[in-house]
Amino acid sequence: MTDTPPDILPETGCRLPAPGRDDLDDDGKAAYDRLANFEDGALFGLRGPTAMSLHSPGVSKYQTALNNYLRFQAGFAPAVRELAILVAAREMDSRFEWAAHEAEAVAEGVPGDVIDAVRHRRPTDGLAEEYALIIEFGRQALTDRRVSPEMFAQLNAAYGSRGVTDLAFLIGNYVSLAVFIATIDAQVPDGREADFPVL
Repeated sequence: MTDTPPDILPETGCRLPAPGRDDLDDDGKAAYDRLANFEDGALFGLRGPTAMSLHSPGVSKYQTALNNYLRFQAGFAPAVRELAILVAAREMDSRFEWAAHEAEAVAEGVPGDVIDAVRHRRPTDGLAEEYALIIEFGRQALTDRRVSPEMFAQLNAAYGSRGVTDLAFLIGNYVSLAVFIATIDAQVPDGREADFPVL
């Protein structure tokens, strides 16, 4: 890491120390062990925000369960899921989230022009409808803070009431993680890129 702020701890890459395994209850110890072994979809093991959330056992328990449901059990195509996460990361200007999920999005088949449209906040003209819908929805919800009747109708037609609910909570989940990441000033790990312009 270069130009690391002075309050960042080298061992965690953020402002919080690693949670002590011995200080956790049985559920917390089990979560700690899963993170240490990069299970439950953890992309950064004990260095990521999920590990830091163990400082609040209640938050960790319920947030991790919600995150795992939204990512792996809600039934979204992996490309749609990762695109929704990138949209949340970009609208929140969360470099850490972007660095964590851009490679995942590529691996799950999100086309490069779609990722670049999100990265540079370009119009969605010419993109596949499935991807344009996710981008425009995220922009309305997070930038305009209002989802139009037309957008809701398109989402409902594409995903149904359960899918609309899950999609809104998926994006919202990554907004809340971005707030936590900003609070602890989690640094983008070495070797990861988070290349997008910030106003």
